[in-house]
Formats: sequence, structure tokens, C-alpha cells
Amino acid sequence: MSTDISVANRRPTVPVNVGGVVIGGAAPIPVQTMTKTQTEDVSATLAQIERAAKAGADIIRVTCDTREAGNAMREIVRESPIPIVADIHYDAPLALMALEAGVQCLRLNPGNITDRDKVAEIAREAKARDVPMRIGVNAGSIPQRKELTRGRGATIEETAQRMVDAAMGHIRILEELDFRNIKVSLKASDVLTNLAANRKFAALGNRYPLHLGLTEAGPVESGSVKSAMGIGILLAEGIGDTIRVSLVGEPEDEVRVGRQILANLQEKGSGPNLVACPTCGRLEIDMFPMVKRVEEALAGVKRTITVSVMGCVVNGPGEGMHADIGIAGGRQKGILYRGGKVIATLPEDQLIDTLVEELHRIADEDARLLAEGKPLPSGAGDESLARLPVSAG
Repeated sequence: MSTDISVANRRPTVPVNVGGVVIGGAAPIPVQTMTKTQTEDVSATLAQIERAAKAGADIIRVTCDTREAGNAMREIVRESPIPIVADIHYDAPLALMALEAGVQCLRLNPGNITDRDKVAEIAREAKARDVPMRIGVNAGSIPQRKELTRGRGATIEETAQRMVDAAMGHIRILEELDFRNIKVSLKASDVLTNLAANRKFAALGNRYPLHLGLTEAGPVESGSVKSAMGIGILLAEGIGDTIRVSLVGEPEDEVRVGRQILANLQEKGSGPNLVACPTCGRLEIDMFPMVKRVEEALAGVKRTITVSVMGCVVNGPGEGMHADIGIAGGRQKGILYRGGKVIATLPEDQLIDTLVEELHRIADEDARLLAEGKPLPSGAGDESLARLPVSAG
């Protein structure tokens, strides 16, 4: 499910392997998310993982903050359809429990563990299992310099530099232990600090892959906008090897937004792309419920396809010509397009039903092909709408 972005201008990195999902190098950019259940509740956690995987998540992070969570990791790792990253803070024994449970990656800052022998033990065990570690630095939890707390706050550049310094401090600890199977994240809750920190780290010239995201981005609507800016700008500059959108919402929401960010940076696109007019006074059909139904139908479509839903005859025909399949509404009727050609003219009450039925057929075909391990086609397929007469209705 990972999405390929041109590697021509991407920052060169040494790839790491997270349970078969490659991050960095010339690999496609995977989308990550995180569970929001109590890890000890294995059934609820696995159910959430299943939903995230179905939505298109490549990797998922799971909190491991208690011994009960550590014990639960065994079943979670065994049953999960996608690789698991154990989220560890400060507690070395929990990191070892997670490794023993078979997790495919650790999120761990070694500088937060005071016992150097414990850090060395974790590094040895992770190296023996070929398990990478993600060093994660958040702007809100970096050490504060005294001069920045005496009457003035840190500037964006100062905060970004402190984030990079903190990340490099953690990296040096692992490098001294001859552990280099590392990926790094530098996250802030605002776009400008996020951009500055990741640019500074990329400019150092090291080749550790970067995990991008805005921490605590907020609710789905506003957080999606912030994340698209804070992640998308960096990806467009060639910085970043995997992404996670952090929202106050379900993991599926995070995955959906992450996939949209990647899709909009593709020269040829990836996955479904819905083109819908913003509506205006020329609108002659009831667009809002139509678009909602098409969005819901597209949730099961995995192939690359452009679907157009237009509400008037001004822009509709042009957009329809560029879409793989779509509709353009008129007064009490509309035109159905496929592959740039008019397939049928239908009454308004049949128009959206026909399109949704076809999208469900495509989703079923995608599910079958994926289950059989076969590649997905692009577009609507040659057999789409073959049953419809031209200019029906």
C-alpha cells in the first residue's frame, strides 16, 4: 500500500526494514498511524489495527507503557496484519519485553534511560533481531536552555536547533554502541518549527531516514490542513521517508489524510482521486449527498482511478473527459462518462446510483485481486458500464 514519490530529488538515506516495510533509500513512502486503545485490551487493540490496515496503513505504533501492555504485545504482534512499532519511554525493561514479543521496531530515546548498561542491552538485543529504533524528538519535550527561560521565549530557529541537537545526542549514544539501524523524527505542533527542524537535520548530511509528522496537530479538520502543509512541503523538497498524521480522531482518519497528502504529490497519482466541483449558483443537482455517497463508495477502492462528480454543464464535460469515470449533472438529469466518452444520459435519481454501483464493483474486484496477490489495474476497467445503453433514459 505504500506510495512511491519520485526519488530524483529525495535526500539520500540508508534504508531500514520494519517487518518487511522498507523505509528510506529508493523505497516508496509508507503511511503510519498509532493505536488509541489501552494496549492491555488486546481485542480492542487488534480490532483497531485491522481497521487501520484496511484503510491503508503500512505500519502501526502501539503504546507499551506497563508490564501488562508488554505481555499483551505477544498476541498483538502475532495477530497483527501490519508491522508493530512499540512506543517506549524511559523504561528499559519494557523495551526488552517488546523485543521478546517480536515487535518490528522500537520508538525509544536512549538518552532518556539513565542506566547505560540497560541501553547497551537493548541495543544488543535489537541488533541481534535486526529491529530498528526510531529516535523521536518533539518540540514540547526537549531540554530547555536557561537563557531561553529568562524573560524571553525561544525563536523558531532556536527551537529547531535544540530539537536537532537533542536528536543528535540520542543518535551518538547508539552510534557509540555500534548501533546504526536508526530512523529519526523531529516533530512540532506548528508548521514553521516543523519545517525548520527537519530542514536543519537534513542539511547535516547524515543518511538516517526521516519520519515526518506534526505532533498534536489537532482535530481532523484543522489538523489535516496543518499536517498537509508541514508534511507536504518537506516531501516536495525531497525530505522524508515515512509519514504519520497525528489527529484527534480514529487511526483510519490519520491514514486517510496521510494517503491524500501522498496522492497529491504524485505525478501520476496513486489510489482513488475524487474530483468534485465546489458548487455555485449554476448548480442544478443536489451535489452534497452525491459527493458523500461517492466518498463512501471509494473507501473500498484501492486502484489508481479518477472519479468526477460535477454539478453543472459548464465545467462538468471538461472534467468528465479527464476522469476515468464520472457524472456531470444538468437539470433533473445528467451525463455519465467513462474514459473520456459519454456512456449514458440518465435521470437524476438514477445517476448517482449507477456510479456508486460501479464503484462498488470496482472495490470488489480490487479486493479479489489483492487477495490473489495480483497487481491492480488503473482506471475503471474495460467492462465497466458495458450493460448500459448509450443515451439511456
